[in-house]
Amino acid sequence: MANAGVVTYNASLVALLNHYGAIPRACRPYRAKTKGKIERPFRYIRQDFFLARTFRNLDDLNAQFTEWRTGIANPRTHATTQRVVDEAFAEELPSLRPLPALAYDAVLTVERRVSKEGMVSVGGNLYSVPDTARRRVLEVQHHTAEIRIFEDGQLIARHPVLEGKALRRVDPAHRKAPPPRPPQQMPVQGLRRPLDFYDAVGRRLAAGSQP
Repeated sequence: MANAGVVTYNASLVALLNHYGAIPRACRPYRAKTKGKIERPFRYIRQDFFLARTFRNLDDLNAQFTEWRTGIANPRTHATTQRVVDEAFAEELPSLRPLPALAYDAVLTVERRVSKEGMVSVGGNLYSVPDTARRRVLEVQHHTAEIRIFEDGQLIARHPVLEGKALRRVDPAHRKAPPPRPPQQMPVQGLRRPLDFYDAVGRRLAAGSQP
């Protein structure tokens, strides 16, 4: 974003570039020639690879992209340079900087409201938070393979990312144990008397009822 000649870069973009040792460079406004050189490859990937494609998870997406890249995109002759992409890349490879040992960990940070059931919704699925959580709005980090939930900057829950939609994951450690039930008192049984006692009571009552 540029304001009065000052360029302000997106913080997430700068973090990504720093990881790979690159420096952002702003193009002049309304210069399609310079901007198009950067944007055109992404348009090609979006239209030729992503359009009408489905995938189960990130690993499935990466596998499909590798197959498309090695079988379609790179063996083709580039429409502008008229060079085979694989051959041009092989020539430029010795001049390229090697990738970092660790891949960039892209993190999406959002705020989520805790439901009455003690769950937060992320990506169409529900994840539990501890019953001890005090705040109703928590910070959630959506990593590639893990959901991390924070309260006041402290990590209070972590879950593997669920594959699919409308799924629930409850960590048993997040739920308080129910209070112990009070001991049940055994009902007091009536005193047992011999049958002779009841027979005598019956005779006395019968004798008293006579005129």
